Amino acid sequence: MSDQKSWQQPTGQEPVVLPRTSSQDASNAFAAQAQMPAQPQVAAYSYAPVSSFQYAQPQKKSGKGWIIAIVAIVALCAMVIASFMSCSAALGGLGAMPSDEAAYLTRDAVAIINVDGTIQYDGTTASPEGLKGKLDQAEKNKNIKAVVLRVDSGGGVATAGEEMALYVKEFSKPIVVSSASVNASAAYEISSQADYIYVAKTTAIGSIGTAMSFMDLSGLYEKLGIKFDDITSAESKDSSYGNRPLTEEERQYYQEMINEINETFIKTVAEGREMDTEAVRALATGLIFTGMTAVENGLADEIGTLEDACDKAAELAGISDYETVRLYYYSSLNMMSLLDLFMVSKSNQELLAKLENLEANGALAR
Repeated sequence: MSDQKSWQQPTGQEPVVLPRTSSQDASNAFAAQAQMPAQPQVAAYSYAPVSSFQYAQPQKKSGKGWIIAIVAIVALCAMVIASFMSCSAALGGLGAMPSDEAAYLTRDAVAIINVDGTIQYDGTTASPEGLKGKLDQAEKNKNIKAVVLRVDSGGGVATAGEEMALYVKEFSKPIVVSSASVNASAAYEISSQADYIYVAKTTAIGSIGTAMSFMDLSGLYEKLGIKFDDITSAESKDSSYGNRPLTEEERQYYQEMINEINETFIKTVAEGREMDTEAVRALATGLIFTGMTAVENGLADEIGTLEDACDKAAELAGISDYETVRLYYYSSLNMMSLLDLFMVSKSNQELLAKLENLEANGALAR
């Protein structure tokens, strides 16, 4: 049965698998079958995979048909497992190839690392662990002389940005930033520690500032007749739950916390850009700048492309003839999860098709 097969409900009669007897016995059996009353139609569907579709069961065949059935099922399962392992290995190899590409370098190179998406703790190169892993790889490879961070991020978690900025600052080889459409907030904090920052004219860059959001749903709860009783160990423990408005003391406390965190942001940028702290503070309005304005106010160095950034990195490393290599992030977990979904669905359909073929040919009996 192919993947395009149209599903049909069983007919009014259950199929009969006849014993291997003489032609006269077969004729008698068919005659007897013709006199049997029609059985009700059966077509059961459930939330399970396609293989749970129920068929009317044929009559039992005498002999050793059940042994053949077991052998056939075991063989098919082995084929499915082998196919799964083969495809897993193939996809795993394809995913790992970009990262391993650096191992085959034979001459000077500039490595490109993408930092895109939300800055957070998710293991990608937009996280402390992921970025450090790629920087360490570039650090250890003697052919990689410099790194370009291709940044396209609107920021994210302050602590993650702080850690990543430190890793960039401590990187021993030249490191240049190539800004894509957005390089803001925590992403800019990271970028500020690079040796040089390129932007496009229309890049949205900067947004130096810190925010903490609270939601007060108490008015909505009151209209809906919902009442919360929060039992806490301290009066302010439930201040961030959204069940009540903040008190003035709590608001002041959180404001001081935000100011403290933002001060570290400002100082980090000032140190990385070699700017006066007060000059950076004046730019820390939380607003973004265009790439053109950022070059003018000192938050970026030059208008340029990714290729310009690579050339600058090579220049800072003292090399002229070089190649570029991308250090990709590869999520084996996500790829394997997608592979699992595909293979389970596919194997169910193929297994069902092969079992039907065996059954139709009289090789299977229940």
